[in-house]
Amino acid sequence: MPDPARITELTKNLIKRFEGCRLTAYPDPGTGGDPWTIGYGATGAGIVDGTVWTQEQAEADLAHRVTELVNQVARLLTRELPEPSCAALVSFAYNVGIHALGDSTLLRLVNAGEYANAAAQFQKWVHAAGHVLPGLVKRRDAEREVFLSGFDAPSSQSAA
Repeated sequence: MPDPARITELTKNLIKRFEGCRLTAYPDPGTGGDPWTIGYGATGAGIVDGTVWTQEQAEADLAHRVTELVNQVARLLTRELPEPSCAALVSFAYNVGIHALGDSTLLRLVNAGEYANAAAQFQKWVHAAGHVLPGLVKRRDAEREVFLSGFDAPSSQSAA
């Protein structure tokens, strides 16, 4: 990956656009319950109904998780991508999970250099609990646009 620090900043900005920040834990919008979420979409052990964070905790958690994901996504890629394209994949993995990205057709197409076809895969990931969520549709559109912005032209089939 070109510059991990730059990718981290691009990713955090993209995530903040769609996650927002809530300092009191709230139920998952897809299930109405578990997993409970806080900060910029954080879930996991210790995040339950009634959990409260400070803004500093939310920012630190986001920075830590994105930094880890940048490294994990880099290990999944078999070719170098432009920073915006990497950031879009990290944002995607932040939302759906690194294992989902690792097993996805999206990643297979990226690694094959089929960038336009890969970009079309983002919209296949707009469901939660069996329902299309409008917020996920908007997020995937934005991730797709950021992914493609890393290349000279949206139909480009080679890394910049």
